[in-house]
Amino acid sequence: MSAKRPPPDPIAVLRGHRASVTDVCFHPFKPILFAGTGDGELRLWDTIQHRTLSSSRAHIGAAGIITVATNASLGDKILSQGRDGTVKCWDISDGGLSRIPLVTLKTNSYHFCKLSLAKTPTCSPQLGKNLSSGAIDQLNEPGDYDKNCEPKEKTSLCKEYHDGISNGKAQEGTENFSCISDTEVISDQGPTLMALAGEHPSQVEIWDINIAQKVALFPQIYDSSSSEFSKKSQGMCMAVQAFYLSQAQGYLNVLAGYEDGSIALWDLRSPEVPVCSVKFHSEPVLSLALDGACTGGISGAADNKIMLFSLDHHMGTCLNRKEISLGQPGIASCSIRANNKIAATAGWDHRVRIYNYRNGKALAILKYHSATCNAVSFSTDCKLLASSSEDTTVALWELYPP
Repeated sequence: MSAKRPPPDPIAVLRGHRASVTDVCFHPFKPILFAGTGDGELRLWDTIQHRTLSSSRAHIGAAGIITVATNASLGDKILSQGRDGTVKCWDISDGGLSRIPLVTLKTNSYHFCKLSLAKTPTCSPQLGKNLSSGAIDQLNEPGDYDKNCEPKEKTSLCKEYHDGISNGKAQEGTENFSCISDTEVISDQGPTLMALAGEHPSQVEIWDINIAQKVALFPQIYDSSSSEFSKKSQGMCMAVQAFYLSQAQGYLNVLAGYEDGSIALWDLRSPEVPVCSVKFHSEPVLSLALDGACTGGISGAADNKIMLFSLDHHMGTCLNRKEISLGQPGIASCSIRANNKIAATAGWDHRVRIYNYRNGKALAILKYHSATCNAVSFSTDCKLLASSSEDTTVALWELYPP
């Protein structure tokens, strides 16, 4: 029997950062990688020529960058989230970073939780066929959850958001915590929503980047006498993943991971209590990623487990699909490739681990980095994986050609 092939080396190592590279993400259409660092630098890398395209000190001082994020609706724009309580939107349409941000959102959130842009479900041949319109309608029927998770009637905040936000109508009970440095619309495709940990450590806030305004939060009423969820001690929100329930209806859902190891599924139509809440981990949940269909995902935490889970939107449940035990604790980031074949995790033990997303089988352990791995991200064309580390480097990998 032939010996197993050794894990591959990175095809390129991007050097030049002066501090820990805290997060990375790929441009949705172009061969560009965005990287944010602990000293506040936002850098654009050319993933073909492996050189710097542009660099800017996006967040001043020792606060540093927590997250960099973009998606197809943002196009040639990139978000940077700093530990200075701000989220900034930058334009790169001229081939480099704009001198000043288009928008600066003063979120007043000083946590370690990375923001999440709302993810839209996509068709994946590997998962079978796309949802039919009838199935989509069924998923979005408000009464489809079981009796223990039945959504309540929309609150005035959420109803007004869905009914009036496209007309620029302000919501009652929300405040504008933003500073807009340019009147340009960030996206002309309707609301561009993001979720992030709120000013209150257990709350999740929803912001519309287009109008630079906070539009909702979970739980909406943080009062131990009015919410069963609030009576529990989940601790701080440590990870979020926002997604639309379906392409047809566009209702926003949010997965939130908490300090006590629990994960809650929230529906914008019922912000007082979660659709469901499960506890897969014994330590704080640090990372969440959803697959292309938004019907399942992967979670990592400060314990020694990785969890593959499934979401049943019809029943309103989140179920454990596969538990993967680790020799060393700590998963800082996880990502699922767009074709839903493989998933990657970034570990405190300096390792990047690759798994078969369908069955959880371990495929490879990538050992290039010499310090904690902070983030992993797949390119939208499935050809590249980027990993970043406290060793100030970014590694590019080619794994299992799509």
